Amino acid sequence: MVRSSKLSLTSATAAVVFAATASLAHADDSNLVATKKLRWQTADALASEAVRVCATRGYSVTATVVDPTGHQQAVVKGDTVPLQSLSVSYRKAYTAYSYGMAFNKDSTSELIAAKVTGPLDGGVLATVPEVLFIPGGVTLRTADRTVIGGIGVSGAPGGDKDEACAQAAVDKYKGDFH
Repeated sequence: MVRSSKLSLTSATAAVVFAATASLAHADDSNLVATKKLRWQTADALASEAVRVCATRGYSVTATVVDPTGHQQAVVKGDTVPLQSLSVSYRKAYTAYSYGMAFNKDSTSELIAAKVTGPLDGGVLATVPEVLFIPGGVTLRTADRTVIGGIGVSGAPGGDKDEACAQAAVDKYKGDFH
C-alpha cells in the first residue's frame, strides 16, 4: 500500500510539472505581448520629484510622465503654473518618449541638437499635435536602455531649466526602472 501511495504521489508530481511546462511553452507561443512600464507609484514619485526640484530652484512647474503607449501616467502641477504648462509638459514627455526611442536620444535637447525635426521637404513633425521640440523632456530607460516612457517639465523660465529638473528626478529614481 505504501508503494502504491509513493507511485501515485510521483505520478501526480510529474503531472503537475508537465502541466506547468506545457503552460510555459504555450506562453511562448502566445499572441500577447508584455510591455515594461513603471508602476503608478514610481511614475507619481518621479513627477513629484521633478516639481519638487524645480520648486527648490524657485520655479513652479508641471511634470508629466508618459507610459510606453504615450499616454499620461502621472501629472503633478505646481501651485502657480500657467494653464499651458499642462499640455506643454505632456508634449515634451511624449516627444522625449516617442522620438527618443525612434532616434536613440535621451532628451528633447538631444533631439534638437541632432536636428531631428522631420523630412527635408518640410517640418511635418511640427504639425503633429503631441510633438514639441523644446528642451524639457527626458526619455525614461531601463538599465539595458529599453524605453519605458518619458517625463516632461514645463513652467520654468527656459526649457533648459525644465529639463534639468526632469533629469534630476530621473537620476534619483532610475534605479527603480526595472
